Amino acid sequence: MTNERTRRSEKIQMFDDVAKLLVGADYIYFVTYKGLKNKELNAFRDSLAKCEAECHVLKNRLIRKVAESNGMTALAELKLTGDTAVVVGKGDAGQVAKAIQDFMKSSKEVLAPKAGFYDGAILSKDDVLAIAALPSKDALRAQLLGLLNAVPTGLVRVLNAKVTSIVNDVNAYKNTLEKEAN
Repeated sequence: MTNERTRRSEKIQMFDDVAKLLVGADYIYFVTYKGLKNKELNAFRDSLAKCEAECHVLKNRLIRKVAESNGMTALAELKLTGDTAVVVGKGDAGQVAKAIQDFMKSSKEVLAPKAGFYDGAILSKDDVLAIAALPSKDALRAQLLGLLNAVPTGLVRVLNAKVTSIVNDVNAYKNTLEKEAN
């Protein structure tokens, strides 16, 4: 009976740990890793650590139960099959998606995205790869600032061109008056 209680408390602790992991994440990517050697999986985890993300191998049923109990209905309805590694983290989801894509290429697609969960919505494998193709947050911010800066800059150029045109016309008129006076 004590052994059964110990097993039950271990399961409860594991459930709580996975709940903290999934609920506290900004994004969740699910990847298949079947055929990946332990050394390669550790290299993948190291590349994710540089992006402030973690990779954990979890049972699909445990993921579903944690999602159900924490109100993550879209995630609870996701049908995961086979071996699943969960990539979670905070911050730039695009950078992590790029790390997954890069590792996918280097592992000859042994490791590949299955799906994702971001902002309450399920992402397909193609969505994860599309996120990887996006520029980083800093690059997108720079593009946005460039667009926002382009409007007033263009307005100033147009207004400056009109003022310059008026000054040139007045100057030309002055020159014609001086020629007529001479």
